[in-house]
Amino acid sequence: MSIDRELNKRSGGKCELCGATENLKVYEVLPAKKGGIDEAIMACSVCVDQIENPGNEDLNHWRCLNDSMWSEHSPVQVVAWRMLSRLRSVGWPQELLDMMYLEEDVLEWAKATGEGEDDENKIVPRDSNGVILEHGDSVVLIKDLKVKGSSMVAKQGTAVRNIRLDHENAEYIEGKVDGQQIVIITQYVKKI
Repeated sequence: MSIDRELNKRSGGKCELCGATENLKVYEVLPAKKGGIDEAIMACSVCVDQIENPGNEDLNHWRCLNDSMWSEHSPVQVVAWRMLSRLRSVGWPQELLDMMYLEEDVLEWAKATGEGEDDENKIVPRDSNGVILEHGDSVVLIKDLKVKGSSMVAKQGTAVRNIRLDHENAEYIEGKVDGQQIVIITQYVKKI
C-alpha cells in the first residue's frame, strides 16, 4: 500500500493538523531517517505553506493544535510541537506547549530542526554572500568541487535544486549533482 493511501486511511481523509478535507498531500517530517508513514503526515496545503514559510502564519488557523497536539502519531506530535514553539511568543501556544508531553526520542526529533531554540542558539546556514539558506532552496556552485570518495567533480555554475539542511552544522547542505546526493560546504554556493 502506498504512503499516500496509508496516511489517507490513518487520517480519515483529513489534514492531521487542522482537519481540512481539501488539497491534502503527504508531508514528510524532517529530518527523516527511513521515510514512510512513521515519518510523514497528511496535511492540507494551507498548513504546509505556513509550516514551510515562517512569518506567514495565521495565528487563528493554528488554534487547531489544541486538538491535534494530542495525536497518538509521532510525526503529528512533532509538527504540533514545532509550530507551537515557533508561535510561543504570542502567549496561548506557550500554554499548550507547557501541557504537551513527548517521549524523549520524539522530543529530540522535534528539536532537530532548531525550531524550539532561542535565536542566538539557532543554526543558520548562509551562502557565500551571507544569504540565509532554507530547506528546498536552489543554489549554484561558485567553484569546481571535487566530491570526496569518488572521481566526480561538480562544476562551477551547476544548479543544485531542493537542498536539504544539516541541522547540526550550518556549514553543510545536501543536494543532488548529476543524480548523486552529495554534501556541499555552504561557502561554495550562492542562492538562486
